[in-house]
Amino acid sequence: MAERSTAAVDVADNSGDDPLTAQADTAATDGVADTQDTAERTAAEADGKDEKKDDTPPVIEAPELHSGHKLARRYRLEECVTRLDGFSSWRAVDEKLRRAVGVHVLPADHPRARSVLAAARSAALLGDPRFVQVLDAVEENDLVYVVHEWLPDSTELTALLAAGPMEPHDAYQLVSQVSQAMAAAHREGLAHLRLTPSAVLRSSTGQYRIRGLAVNAALRGISAERPQRTDTEAIGALLYAALTQRWPYENDAYGLTGLPKDIGLIAPDQVRAGVHRGLSELAMRALANDGATASRQEPPCTTPDELAKAVAAMPRIRPPEPEFPAPAEYQRTTYQKGTYGRPQPGPPVTQPMPQPPAPLQSRTGKALKWAVSALLIAALGLGSWQVADKLLDRNKGREAPRTTQPEPTENKQPESGKPVAIKDAHDFDPFSDGSENPRAIDNVFDGDRNTHWQTAKYYTYPNFGRLKDGVGVVLDLGSVQQVGKVDVAFQGDTKVELHAAPEDASSQPTSLGGFTKLTSGAGSDVALTPKSPVKTRYVLVWLTELPSSEGGYRGRVAEIKITS
Repeated sequence: MAERSTAAVDVADNSGDDPLTAQADTAATDGVADTQDTAERTAAEADGKDEKKDDTPPVIEAPELHSGHKLARRYRLEECVTRLDGFSSWRAVDEKLRRAVGVHVLPADHPRARSVLAAARSAALLGDPRFVQVLDAVEENDLVYVVHEWLPDSTELTALLAAGPMEPHDAYQLVSQVSQAMAAAHREGLAHLRLTPSAVLRSSTGQYRIRGLAVNAALRGISAERPQRTDTEAIGALLYAALTQRWPYENDAYGLTGLPKDIGLIAPDQVRAGVHRGLSELAMRALANDGATASRQEPPCTTPDELAKAVAAMPRIRPPEPEFPAPAEYQRTTYQKGTYGRPQPGPPVTQPMPQPPAPLQSRTGKALKWAVSALLIAALGLGSWQVADKLLDRNKGREAPRTTQPEPTENKQPESGKPVAIKDAHDFDPFSDGSENPRAIDNVFDGDRNTHWQTAKYYTYPNFGRLKDGVGVVLDLGSVQQVGKVDVAFQGDTKVELHAAPEDASSQPTSLGGFTKLTSGAGSDVALTPKSPVKTRYVLVWLTELPSSEGGYRGRVAEIKITS
C-alpha cells in the first residue's frame, strides 16, 4: 500500500485487503505528478475551475532522510513514496504504539511549512471518522512533519477505477458518502481542494474515507477563491470517472483516458452505454456545465451540501441481486408402457445370483442339532433354578434390600478425545487500534474447510512485516471446558502458538499477557497438544509467521476443532 500515485500526497495508501504496510503496485513517478498537475490546471482553466497554485518556485530540496531515520525518537521511516516540491512523504512505524503511520516531512524554512502546520492542526480538530485522521503535527530540529493514519484494509479509488466502471449501486455509495463528508468539513471551514481518485479510499466494509483534507493542498500551495465550488466539481469528476472509466477533461489523468478534444463535456450516458440516467445527470450538475444541465432542466450543484441533498432526493439504488450457479443438468428418463422410471434399453447386464446354502440332510446333522438344543434347554433350566434359590436366601432375615450408592461425580474427569463445542470466536489484535477482518471470523468453526478467515496483508517480512508479534483468533467455549488438543487447518504453511486464559477468567483477556502459552507448531494442518489437558473458557490460536500471498504475507485459517 505504499502510495505511488503521483497526484496523492498522503502516504496512507492502502491495498485492498491489507494491513499496516504499503501497497507496492500503485505505481507512478514524481515526474508524472507534475504532468498531472499541469493537466489539472489546463482542464480547470478550460472548464471554469478557480483552483490556483501559488507562484513560489520549489527552490528548496526535500530533506535528505533515509529508511531507518527516527523522528521524535518514535516514528521510524520505512519507505519514501513521494519526493516533490521540497517535501517528502513516507511510510513509517510508530514504535511507541507499534502501528504503521504515514509521515509528510519538509524543511522548517520551506515557504509552505507554516501553512502545512496550520492545515494539519485544523484537520486534526475535525475528528470526523470519514477522513483519514491527522495524528501529530510538529516542528522539530529544523523539520516540520505531519503524521497521519495508515489504513491497511482500504483500496485507493484509482485502483478500483483501473478495474473498470463501477456498478450503479457502488457509484451511488461513492457520491453519497463523499459529498456528505465534504459538506460536514465545509461546515467547519475546511476544504480539500485536491479531491482526486488518489485521495479517496474504500475500506473492506464498503465505507469511503478521504485523506489529505486541507493538508494535500497546503503541501502543494493550492488555493481557491470558491473552495466549495472546487470541491463539488471534484466530486462530480469522481462520479463521472466511476460511471465511465474516463476523466471528464481532455487530458489523461490518474490512469484514466480523457475525453476527446474539442467536443467539450458530454454526459456520462453519452460516453458509455448502460449508465444510470439519474447518476449521469447528477455528475453533470456537480460539474456545473450549464449547457449540459439546461436540457435536463436541473440546476447545477455548487456546494457539497447541495450535492448531498440532490443525492438524497434520488430514488435509492439497490445493490445487484446475487448470482447463483446454474443447477446441474437434469438426467432425463423415458416413460414407456411398463417401463416408467427405467433407463433406455441397452446391452443386458449379467449379475451373479446368490446361491442358497446346501441343506443339511444327513442323519448325523439332525442328531447334532437335537443334542445342542437339549443342552441349551438344560442350561437355561439350571440357571433359572440357581437364580431363584439365591434370591430366596438373600431375602431371608433381611428387613430391606441393600441399595448401591452411586459414585460421587464431583471429582470425575471429563472423557478425553471428545469434541468441545465452540460457542463464539473473535479476531484478536492487541497491537493495533483496528481489527483483522472480523466479519469472516465465524468461518473458523463452521465445519467447512472451503471457507476461511484471513489476516490483513503484510509486506517485506513474514512475521507481520516486523510491525507486531502476531494476530490471532480467540475461541469462546461458553463455559470452562477441558482442552486436550486443538487442530488448526491453514491455507499455506503458518507458524502458530496455542494459548489459554486462566480457568477463573471471567471475561476474555484484552492483552496477550492475559493468556498462557501452552505449545506451538507450524504447517498447514497443525495439531496443538498441551503437555497435559487444561481447563479454560477462552482459547487463543496465535499466528506468529505467515505464508506468502500475492506479493506479501497473509494468514488464512480454514477450520479449528477442539477436543478434550
